[in-house]
Amino acid sequence: MDLFIFWVKINKEEKTKGGDRLNIGIILAAGEGKRMKSRHAKVLHKICGKPMISYVIEAADNSRMDKIIVVVGHKKEELVEYLKDFDVIIKEQPVDEKSSYGTAFAVSRAIDEVEDNDNVIVLCADTPLVTSDSISSLIEYHVNTKSYATVLTTELEDPTGYGRIISKGNGDLLKIVEDKDATFDEKKIKEINSGIYCFNGRALKESMGKIDNKNKQNEYYLTDTIEILNSEGLKVSAFKINNSEEISGVNSREQLATAAKIMQKRINKFHLDNGVTIVDPDNTYIEPNVIIGYDTVIYPGAIIETNSIIGQDCKIVGNTRIVNSVIGNGCEIESTLIESSTIGSDCHIGPYAHLRPNCKIGNNVKIGNFVEIKNSNIGDNSKAAHLSYVGDADVGKNVNIGCGVVFVNYDGKNKFRSTVEDNAFIGSNSNLIAPVVIEKNGYVAAGSTITDDVNEGDLSIARARQVNIPGWVEKKGLKNHK
Repeated sequence: MDLFIFWVKINKEEKTKGGDRLNIGIILAAGEGKRMKSRHAKVLHKICGKPMISYVIEAADNSRMDKIIVVVGHKKEELVEYLKDFDVIIKEQPVDEKSSYGTAFAVSRAIDEVEDNDNVIVLCADTPLVTSDSISSLIEYHVNTKSYATVLTTELEDPTGYGRIISKGNGDLLKIVEDKDATFDEKKIKEINSGIYCFNGRALKESMGKIDNKNKQNEYYLTDTIEILNSEGLKVSAFKINNSEEISGVNSREQLATAAKIMQKRINKFHLDNGVTIVDPDNTYIEPNVIIGYDTVIYPGAIIETNSIIGQDCKIVGNTRIVNSVIGNGCEIESTLIESSTIGSDCHIGPYAHLRPNCKIGNNVKIGNFVEIKNSNIGDNSKAAHLSYVGDADVGKNVNIGCGVVFVNYDGKNKFRSTVEDNAFIGSNSNLIAPVVIEKNGYVAAGSTITDDVNEGDLSIARARQVNIPGWVEKKGLKNHK
């Protein structure tokens, strides 16, 4: 099966260094995010199943950063806990509502990691749509033009809220004016600051020492470095990209939803370009790191999450949700929830089945309507067609599990396993009281409650004998009851 990965990680050994010059990424994640109205750190809110900061870290990593520093502040404990598995350096910005901070102050917390000859790339943790291609192109432009600072810019029809780019018209940048400090004429400018920069390490450190907070926000603006470097005769550039979506910041739930829609479109396009049919991309949700094989068809309403792998020639139909699971080739999954499980090839699952975590389903297996399976193994060519519960069981090959069968695995305190060996037959409406073993070719009669093992080739009947009492209704005077 040909597999496709949406995010491609670059190993640290593969990164190239230009002499002693390193690419240092500084990701600003200290903001409070009041407009999110949340108890959680803003940059941990998820887009397509992943916290937005993780997209920025991955974009930085894939653009060949030698070192990534994350500056935290508000909700720092939550952020530090999330970032513990990432290869990043964490720097802390103090949080004090009475103090004046700003982007320059945040960058200053990481400045001790910067050498004079480094390229320093400043990124915002709340711009999850930025791509590694754009970051790499920014660095390349910065180096080729021998600039001391380069700002990533774009044009917006409505630039409200963004800093305006004041340039010479030849790519050289004069200054950046924050929206709140801009004049009437400056507010008409559509080219805006993305908040993403590339600096020469020494130029950044020296200009940072000359910034003041004499502005309407009483903050230390990183944008002031542009005017400072210009005043010293050092080359400062603007690198404009056409895709303005990439620099979209997320400061509210509405913007979070907008970013998620854009990310979902990217993910779905990736799969479409790689041989997957998505009948209605606008109504199909696929998370990053999901792998889908050629010629699989995804119908509207499908939700595929968390590193799931789906083989070739599958059909995913209806309101199906697949979470952290592996599906083989040629399967049809219909209106089913599958969690942390593995399904072989040529299986038919659903409609309205539920595979709870830790299930392993063999090849050519039928799991039908309203069947629930939990922590169980089902062998090749077996079937549970409808209305059964299989919990904590090891079911062999060619087993038939009839309608209404319940594997009774819990005594109110402990869980127990049952074993059903190859070619066994479990009749409808039977209960298997664990722990119990049904040996090969064992048959359980419909309506039986099995508490003892069934030997190979035996028929087990465990139900009361039927007794018919003639004339009972008439004797009780119930013949014409209403």
